[in-house]
Amino acid sequence: MDNRYGKLVSKIKAYNPNCDISILDRAYDLSKKAHEGQLRESGEPYIMHPLEVAHTLADLELDCTTIIAGLLHDTVEDTTCTVEQIREQFGEEIALLVDGVTKLDKIPYTTKEEQQAENLRKMFMAMAKDIRVILIKLADRLHNMHTLKYMPADKQIEKARETLEIYAPLAHRLGISKVKWELEDICLRYLHPNEYYDLVEKIAKKRREREAFIKNIIDEIKARTIELGVETQIDGRPKHFFSIYRKMEQQNKTLDQIYDLFAVRVIVNSVKDCYAVLGLVHELYKPIPGRFKDYIAMPKPNMYQSLHTTLIGHEGQPFEVQIRTWDMHRVAEVGIAAHWKYKEGTKAETELDNKLVWLRQMLEWQKDAKDANEFVETVKVDLFTDEVFVFTPKGDVVNLPAGSNPIDFGYAIHSGIGNKMMGARVNGEIVKLGYELKNGDIIEVLTSANVHGPSRDWLKIVKSSQARNKINQWFKKENREENVLRGKESIDKELKKQGLTYSQVFKSEWIDLMLKKFNFNSLEDTFSAVGYGGISSSKIVAKLKEEYRKTKPEELEDEIEQELLAKQEKEKEKKKKSLPENGVIVKGIENCLVRLSRCCNPVPGDKIIGYITRGRGVSVHRSDCTNVVNNTGEDERMIEVKWFTAANVAYKADITVMANDRTALLMEITNAIGEARIPLKAINARTTRDQIAIINLTLEINDTEQLDKIIKKLRKVDSVFEVTRNKQ
Repeated sequence: MDNRYGKLVSKIKAYNPNCDISILDRAYDLSKKAHEGQLRESGEPYIMHPLEVAHTLADLELDCTTIIAGLLHDTVEDTTCTVEQIREQFGEEIALLVDGVTKLDKIPYTTKEEQQAENLRKMFMAMAKDIRVILIKLADRLHNMHTLKYMPADKQIEKARETLEIYAPLAHRLGISKVKWELEDICLRYLHPNEYYDLVEKIAKKRREREAFIKNIIDEIKARTIELGVETQIDGRPKHFFSIYRKMEQQNKTLDQIYDLFAVRVIVNSVKDCYAVLGLVHELYKPIPGRFKDYIAMPKPNMYQSLHTTLIGHEGQPFEVQIRTWDMHRVAEVGIAAHWKYKEGTKAETELDNKLVWLRQMLEWQKDAKDANEFVETVKVDLFTDEVFVFTPKGDVVNLPAGSNPIDFGYAIHSGIGNKMMGARVNGEIVKLGYELKNGDIIEVLTSANVHGPSRDWLKIVKSSQARNKINQWFKKENREENVLRGKESIDKELKKQGLTYSQVFKSEWIDLMLKKFNFNSLEDTFSAVGYGGISSSKIVAKLKEEYRKTKPEELEDEIEQELLAKQEKEKEKKKKSLPENGVIVKGIENCLVRLSRCCNPVPGDKIIGYITRGRGVSVHRSDCTNVVNNTGEDERMIEVKWFTAANVAYKADITVMANDRTALLMEITNAIGEARIPLKAINARTTRDQIAIINLTLEINDTEQLDKIIKKLRKVDSVFEVTRNKQ
């Protein structure tokens, strides 16, 4: 064990001779003493875990401060040692790193999922203050994954899934590929064991054949670089199991159909040499069109730089060549860790800030995420996405998540541009706002002073968290009064559903606890957040209900539950008695099965008549419905029906809008419907050869008066020349 610590010291001295080993010794002694008597699930002494974490951090050649924090990272969580003690003995910086990695186990949460989400949220907050927090956490997770075999099967799957969803993508975003690949391969082994071991076996069988193929390629390239006078190191890099598995899944291919299981990596001394070698390999082998990527000119957000090209070998087999400098190679292996200087407590601040723009954005999003689960889901979406690189008309590069559209681009430039957006040109041509951007596209955003803000429908199609966040911010600021009212209504409905009253649960001390839990400043902020969809009314009521229950003795718990259930049942019965089915009364018959006919979709205000069907109750039609007119010979099956006007029931109505096609037409039509607060249930649009737009809409309305109003409003939309209600 002490021998393992000795190897750690030697490893650190090799790359950082200025490290103060005496502080490292003190940290090791404290960790060893604090964990004394504790064992891992594997049966080995617990101190082995922080030691292995420190070794991983040393492999990344991190500063001594980080390695000391790695040795101490579990002392606060798993022993009697406190953060204050760490601060007294090792200073503020190390205490902050240790605290950032420590879980929030001592805080009670309603569910395990909620606790996990809060732990991740805390980690991201600490990570934003000092990125080294996540480097320690990644090293911690890596060793835990290596010892996962000693855990129960359910824990193995849980940890592997969390690692694949959060930690491996984080390692990717930070550019630490050596950690990312290890984590992904271990996750594959536990999440898909059959596929993993099948892959291992099949790859092992053909290893010699592939290695011989790659060796020939390496020899040929090496000979030509010597002729060219370029100093190189060339090796074959086997693809990792997870990347092969993902390729097979995404492309629906077998292992035999994937030939580029190896990549040839060429490391040179300068950027000029990179492009010289690129020209050389393109002369030697035939490049595959569309498979060349220049990450030197356009680095990935995780700082990765390299030239990638896929070529066809002499035997017709494709293979990949990666060309990079030694500096690029180090960044490719250890990512953000490559930017640490070895002097204690210093790092290249400006350079790091430039590399971590995405992390600062993540911090902005968390301010608006009132719920830890919501924040973590946003993080997952952002971590998982690949990038697409596009250009502004001035030639500036903008990187966005793969699958992004012009709306994402607009908000990436500025929220003011996104909010005024009415259309976009891509490579000089007008495109739909849902157009999926491709690498190299040049985008020009078209704005208009007449556009008063984004559409809520945009939230369904944007891909970037940045755009989604800015759209939500607009709705929060612009419609605050409306959101507050909508939120109050939603909470009132939820209270009735739960059988509670406002006065029962909205006590000042409980409100304060609820505001603190969800990070709201006031009750009005809470109502507003519920109104714009930032948090559900059920979560607010659940927290208040939880406090309400705490005031009751345990023996009354069942009684309270029964009382609430009784209130709910009473409300249901009341509704059943007060509302006839579908808001229609059949003359002379009670509790009759009634359905509104789909052929004419009658709504309150229409003259209606009932038709007695065989076995399906009474079918209600408009009096002028052709199906009724054509059945005049069956008068005995007709029955008088009338609307029950007090019923609060919604009805579907189909209308057709015809207009001269133009940019933003559909957006203005849907905005008009949204402003009228009428639910839009379906939409179908097409354009004729004569550039006439025909838009079929299904709306949910209360009566013909409301329908007439929206028809008049739609007729006022520019370019619309006809709006009609659909008849059979």
